Amino acid sequence: MTDIPPDFDPESPEEREIAGEAATDRSDFLSLMGHTYRGELSRMTSWRTRIDRTTNWAVVVTATLLTWAFSAGSRPHYILLVGVAMLAIFLWIEVRRYRVYDIWRSRVRLLEENVFANALDPEGVVQSNWRQLLSEDFREPTIKISAYEATSRRLRRVYFPLISVLISAWVVRLTVFGTATGVVGAASVGAVAGEFVLLGVAAFYGSVLAVTFWPSGRQAKGELQSESETGVWK
Repeated sequence: MTDIPPDFDPESPEEREIAGEAATDRSDFLSLMGHTYRGELSRMTSWRTRIDRTTNWAVVVTATLLTWAFSAGSRPHYILLVGVAMLAIFLWIEVRRYRVYDIWRSRVRLLEENVFANALDPEGVVQSNWRQLLSEDFREPTIKISAYEATSRRLRRVYFPLISVLISAWVVRLTVFGTATGVVGAASVGAVAGEFVLLGVAAFYGSVLAVTFWPSGRQAKGELQSESETGVWK
């Protein structure tokens, strides 16, 4: 362990502002940026892993419920609706994780655009005040993406197909195994009439469709967009 000099005063102006000296030394500053990039990339990877874990849970639950629901004709149809509710909970958890993940991703992209890209091909920085932006974000980290956009993106990437599969399977389950009482009668859940269940599912799926595909502005930084969204890959 390094011995601390007896006259060391962490409150002295020289020691308090020692990191500021890196701003005037190119070698120290670029070295600091390299360490910063690795640290932010590690944080980003850690939160990306958390997002993937929730996605894995959603896929496993969907596959398990589909297998169980169609393994026998006596299986209750509403178990598939329970699965949809579970996917909604997973989506809520993942949206929260995604918004935090975007904090680290935005920092990584800020460094890549203005430091590494310019070092490889010095055509100028993308954002002239990138150092100020990064400094402010280090001092006061803020969530930069809205809950609506995060929900829309996670639905489009993962959850809309899973929800669609479960609801489609639920409709098939009603039409195949509920022919004796009709689809409306078969859709009832306990004391809840089939009409209300069908209307509720239709309203929920319509809301999911709207959130998934309704055009909106983009705030997320550094995420690939498909050609159908923007006309080009970004």
